[in-house]
Amino acid sequence: MPRAAPPWRILAVLALGVLGVHAVLLQTQPAHIGPQTAPVSPRVAAFETRSIAVPPMTTPPETAAPPAAPTPRAAPTRKKPVFKKKVAPVQAARAQPAIESIAEAVPENRTDEAPAAAPDSSSDLDSAPATPAGDPETPAVSEAEPPANPAASTVVAATAPASAAAAPPPGASQTPVTAMALPASVQLDYKMTGSAKGLTYHANGELAWQNTGSVYNASMTVKALFIGSRTLSSTGQVSDQGLAPSRFTDKSRTEVAAHFEPDKGQISFSANTPTLPWTQGAQDRVSVFMQLGGMLAGNPAAFPVGSQISLRTVGPRDADTWMFLVEAEERLSLPFGELATLKLSRKPRHEYDQKLEIWYAPALGYLPVRNKITQANGDFVDQELKTLTRP
Repeated sequence: MPRAAPPWRILAVLALGVLGVHAVLLQTQPAHIGPQTAPVSPRVAAFETRSIAVPPMTTPPETAAPPAAPTPRAAPTRKKPVFKKKVAPVQAARAQPAIESIAEAVPENRTDEAPAAAPDSSSDLDSAPATPAGDPETPAVSEAEPPANPAASTVVAATAPASAAAAPPPGASQTPVTAMALPASVQLDYKMTGSAKGLTYHANGELAWQNTGSVYNASMTVKALFIGSRTLSSTGQVSDQGLAPSRFTDKSRTEVAAHFEPDKGQISFSANTPTLPWTQGAQDRVSVFMQLGGMLAGNPAAFPVGSQISLRTVGPRDADTWMFLVEAEERLSLPFGELATLKLSRKPRHEYDQKLEIWYAPALGYLPVRNKITQANGDFVDQELKTLTRP
């Protein structure tokens, strides 16, 4: 039989009883119910460190070795600086190219002349560069170069002995003139061929000779197309001893000169070069051509093949005794035509001397119909007579 449900009053009492028990438990024991959490510390624990000192290692006195004394090092020897004596580098370090008609490339240390200032390259006819410019068929006739070391030249000039011009240079010799036959006025035109640094070029040369019987004027000119010209000139007196120059000039874009002053017994220069003693019969680098021809024409028998002729020859800054050997009789085929000639040559005496060769034609009154200059390095210039014009 179905059971009767308990009266609701009983259930309500029981429910109230259970709630009351729970309320008492929650109020009296709240901290003991559930898991207990660890309290959070408001302060962070400090990180502590400590160092462990290692006791120093000690060596027993009987085993401790004294420190070795340092070996003294030898003091380095200081070398004394070596100072090279300054010299003008352009004088003997190079051989000059052949471009002009006559001169000496580098003045050497000679014993037959007084000391002089170191000459620069512009003092010589051949000092102009011979390298063709643009056209390999034309030579480079340029302005004379300034001294490589002007200060050195000044020092040498200032310290030259004052007695340099007081006495004639030792060893200077002069071939006496026994007879003289100078040609009448004439102009010689040359075909000029040269070689410089392996290149061949062509130009025009000219020798203008004027002889009035008492005075003379001679000039040698080299002309190159697009480059310009260079002229060496000589003026002076004519006597029974031949030519007596009074002034010699070397001119391209600038001019340098030598003055013959027999009344003062000296030869002076315009290039701040010390004076040199004047000697009877001294020539310059233009008049020497005509003086040699006049001596040969005046007395041909006095100069057979193998003989020598010595002439004191002056340049724009120096002087030297040029010795010519009468070398041989030759027949030349020139642009002018075939001619019987007598060849004279000046052999090199020093390392950088030029070799100078001159051919004189007896049929033309011993005029120089060909001249050739060969440098120490093989460069050369060769002038051959093309035309001859008489006024």
